[in-house]
Amino acid sequence: MGIFAVKTTASQEQTVADMIINREEPDVHAALAPDSLTSYVMVEADNNAVLERVLEDIPHARSIVPGESDISEVEHFLSPKPDVEGIAEGDIVELIAGPFKGEKAQVQRIDEGKDQVTVELYEATVPIPVTVRGDQIRVLDSDER
Repeated sequence: MGIFAVKTTASQEQTVADMIINREEPDVHAALAPDSLTSYVMVEADNNAVLERVLEDIPHARSIVPGESDISEVEHFLSPKPDVEGIAEGDIVELIAGPFKGEKAQVQRIDEGKDQVTVELYEATVPIPVTVRGDQIRVLDSDER
């Protein structure tokens, strides 16, 4: 049993992965379409011939990349990247969601366990710390740049 890479049409990765799983082929165990890997779907199957048979009738599936991958090569796709990664204390951010949408703020504290960031709004008369989720902010200016 190995992991094979299937070349797909751009932006059709999830569609191809869903179609492979919907075939209910007993020799195909899993399909993964990671966001960070465009035009490819990772498929766990017993062998290459089984996968070729499944892909015959699937539109947008172009070809199988020659060779077999090991689980260690694809396991970094299996764990989600935290939203607060790449954000540091002191960074200037813009809130892109919530009641303070469009406001600029400075990062005061980062809680990676909860995926939350505490920021202090710039235009506020009284500095009040506001805690928001990591996906609700966009970094404008970083101290690390």
